[in-house]
Amino acid sequence: MKAFRRVTSSTAIVDRVDVDTDQIIPKQFLKRIERTGYGQFLFFDWMKDPDFELRRPECVDAQILIAGRNFGCGSSREHAAWALQDYGFDVVIAPSFGDIFRSNSLKIGLLPVQLPADDVRALIERCADGSELTVDLERQVVVDPDARELSFDIDPFSRECLLEGLDEIALTLRRAGEIDRYEAATAARVDTLAL
Repeated sequence: MKAFRRVTSSTAIVDRVDVDTDQIIPKQFLKRIERTGYGQFLFFDWMKDPDFELRRPECVDAQILIAGRNFGCGSSREHAAWALQDYGFDVVIAPSFGDIFRSNSLKIGLLPVQLPADDVRALIERCADGSELTVDLERQVVVDPDARELSFDIDPFSRECLLEGLDEIALTLRRAGEIDRYEAATAARVDTLAL
């Protein structure tokens, strides 16, 4: 996964609460085995409405999505985070997230930023025209259009992984030498050649 440090971008707003993973990426699109190509199906049913928020011209190329509370609730489909990232989002800002959605997002480099509800409401009002925000992971701040800084928390392990671009495979490969030494020094419990 690519390293994430900071992004400055226009914003898109989906000002709805309890947006679940079934709405983010409907079940009929979960047949693929790869992680790419899901962006075209993001909010598939809602995108049919010409007035849907993401169809506004100022949302084109936005890398920051601002959403309502409990974003990404529902089923555990990792495809929801894949679809958001494939569509072009690097950050989702909301007052709260579904736990599994947050975990799935962090594993692929999509940064979920949790801010107090009043701060999210203020961002929605300030960015209604697609105004730019900066999300700085190194400093753990969101900088609004008025240059006001809003601090956010993220656990140190997830922060390090995002800053260094380390997914679970890359974390494992960091210890390849130790793994090789262990395997060389440890007899196999099962004779795999006999199978």
